[in-house]
Amino acid sequence: MTPKLLLASSSPFRRMLMENAGLSFESHAARIDERAVEAPLEKAGAKPDAVALVLARAKAEEVSSRFPKSLVIGSDQTMSLGDNVFHKPTNLADAARHLQVLSGVTHRLNSAVAIVSDGVVLWEHLAHAELTMRPLTMDFISRHLARVGERALSSVGAYQLEGEGIQLFEKIEGDYFTILGLPMLPLLKKLRELGAIDG
Repeated sequence: MTPKLLLASSSPFRRMLMENAGLSFESHAARIDERAVEAPLEKAGAKPDAVALVLARAKAEEVSSRFPKSLVIGSDQTMSLGDNVFHKPTNLADAARHLQVLSGVTHRLNSAVAIVSDGVVLWEHLAHAELTMRPLTMDFISRHLARVGERALSSVGAYQLEGEGIQLFEKIEGDYFTILGLPMLPLLKKLRELGAIDG
């Protein structure tokens, strides 16, 4: 019997990626405090990609504890500049500061995914994307944020690549799925190996 497939997320983007791939699954948000999980890791000097893996695993484990005999997919993403991890801006002034710091430099998106069943981690994977923002003037940042408004607060980098945020960049290295926070190709390969989807 094929195990039930669950996504430990309420993210509309991650649900969209799985729906577009033709997967049959249920979505259940993980009941964890992400900042509480992150804080001791960051204090201990954990690398940004390690933080993403721990969060992905924690989400899948929490949902797995409520839904036995299911394959639970957990995913998370951190955004880093060197060893510094960014968090979502709290207001537009904060978003402007994010864009100032990212202007003219390359930052990294660290996307992690884990599969857990009955509390056991069956598999986990980490993928990266490198994004280089073009040099931005403060005047341009102000005009850009005036146009996109509160949408800038919905992502860690204060940009949406699927919208006007694409205008901020001069180079992107990494696949679309990694950038959206769910590395689909390695995930689909593992689901086929586990017999969870048609091989």
